[in-house]
Amino acid sequence: MLVIACPCALGLATPAAIMAGTGAAARAGILLRDADSIERGHAATLVAFDKTGTLTEGRPVLAALHEAEPGALALAAALQAGSEHPLARAVLAAHGGATAPVEDFRALPGRGVRGVVAGRALQLGGPRLLAESGAAPAFTTEAAEHEAAGRTLAWLVEGERVLALLAFEDAVKPGAAEAVARLAAMGVRVAMLSGDSPAAAQAVASRLGITEVEAGLLPADKSARIAGWQAQGLKVAMVGDGVNDAPALAAADLGIAMGSGTDAAIAAAGVTLLRGDPRLVPAALEVARATRRKVRQNLFWAFIYNSAGLPLAAFGFLSPALAGAAMAASSVSVLGNALLLSRWTWREAKERGTPE
Repeated sequence: MLVIACPCALGLATPAAIMAGTGAAARAGILLRDADSIERGHAATLVAFDKTGTLTEGRPVLAALHEAEPGALALAAALQAGSEHPLARAVLAAHGGATAPVEDFRALPGRGVRGVVAGRALQLGGPRLLAESGAAPAFTTEAAEHEAAGRTLAWLVEGERVLALLAFEDAVKPGAAEAVARLAAMGVRVAMLSGDSPAAAQAVASRLGITEVEAGLLPADKSARIAGWQAQGLKVAMVGDGVNDAPALAAADLGIAMGSGTDAAIAAAGVTLLRGDPRLVPAALEVARATRRKVRQNLFWAFIYNSAGLPLAAFGFLSPALAGAAMAASSVSVLGNALLLSRWTWREAKERGTPE
């Protein structure tokens, strides 16, 4: 009875499956920080995507410029020289020359930037910053046309005067639509949380098949929206890549960061995708589900040997040699079952469904 009651297989059941699952995920480019990430990924019922850099390439280009005065692009480039935002790189690339120094530079999370260039107090940002500045409406027709095309807008403002409207275009990632479709097939709700204008965010969401869209959000608004879903009993996974996404990644049940994103986003997330491929998001949930399933299977095999062997040993039908062999077989069964998970790849999972 002492031999057959040995809990060796029980001790191996969970860590063996977790090691096999995290190894398979790592080979696919998915880094699971700990076992808790597997548990949370298995339970996720809603995935919320950031837009820029997550569903789109994150390399926007300046598609159009409408100036109220000549030289506005040079002013915008000078103002953006102190920013690390992808839109700043697009402005600097479009300007292509040396920029004037900027003083008193300040980044406004979720809004834009401000600073003093050549003695002029300037602001550059999206619709929220434009509304807060009190500037008179300008280029309204052009803005509506760009938003309908899914472009991101920024206004260069001095005081209450609009100096320029800048429209940025960012291509949707090739695998984004497939990722959304795969999540829907898994029974997971998909939503988009974006700081962009509602029209621009909706245009991208429509192309990807996302019907639940929240736009014009500040970082704190994203966290609040996630808290609202959690209050409804949903388990939320947030996918993002920027500094502005870090609070939402930390607030979600599971944070998933793009490896090409900022250090702040990666530090706040439990899962890091080494490639900026949105298809790795459903793959991460799939491998978490497969790992959890292996843990439960291993626990079954560990218990079944003990449950069947203990009565036999108690009534004298099981010798110590057979009991030892049964315990060895239980450990081999558990390890062999866990190692089957090492064959998992996200491409195969896409073709045949979540692996058993």
